[in-house]
Amino acid sequence: MFVRTESFKEFIKFYPIVTGLVIIHFALWLCIDLLQFPFALQFLRDGIGNNYLVSQGEYWRLVTPIFLHAGFAHALFNSFSLVLFGPALEQMLGKSKFILMYIISGIFGNIGTYLIAPHEFYQHLGASGAVFGIFGVYLFMVLYRKSLIGPSNSQLIMTIFVLGLFMTFMRTGINVWAHLFGLIGGFAIAPAVLRNARPFSVWQNRAKHTNRNNGEVTFNPNRWNKRKFLPGKKYGKYIFWGIIIFLVALALLGNLF
Repeated sequence: MFVRTESFKEFIKFYPIVTGLVIIHFALWLCIDLLQFPFALQFLRDGIGNNYLVSQGEYWRLVTPIFLHAGFAHALFNSFSLVLFGPALEQMLGKSKFILMYIISGIFGNIGTYLIAPHEFYQHLGASGAVFGIFGVYLFMVLYRKSLIGPSNSQLIMTIFVLGLFMTFMRTGINVWAHLFGLIGGFAIAPAVLRNARPFSVWQNRAKHTNRNNGEVTFNPNRWNKRKFLPGKKYGKYIFWGIIIFLVALALLGNLF
């Protein structure tokens, strides 16, 4: 569920919303931080979360900070979180429900920041509220929709959830309210978006996107010859990706939300 076995081309085809969000993150970083285009710098000034300006009626600032980041590392690790934890949810919810959940969670996080942040000129940016919304949906699955998520994945989600909350309160420079309210937003909208959801399966994606000629599924008779089911090779791949997921998630939750 959280181990990516798709090729790069398959990933883009199977998960267009996650792909699009990651492209937006890096496109904005490129235009703002690296190339410093005037229009991009103006977008940063007009889009960054600012509690005082929200109070003056600039309500779009409850949305735009979701797509802005404080440098390459910030964009990189929030994008990693999307790549690791977003695809399964995008398939389970569908494109429309996934983007709706993501945006609503991010808005919840920004509203919480506006209501409870320590001072009226507090500024913030980043996708962490929306990312915590993804964890909020998974948390709802673990508690109330166990048929949608297996025991091992449930344990992984709960571990990341506990680590995320711990690091949220222990480290400085983190928008605590965006994390907490983003999580609440994802959890609150979960019953609606999970209606009629089915468990994740990469084979559903491959079946859905299989090339068809005259209504018939094409079949490559040599496909099975390309994969040798060697136990060491098979388990080595999963161990490798498991380590990568753990290290990236730990770095993400501990430092760069």
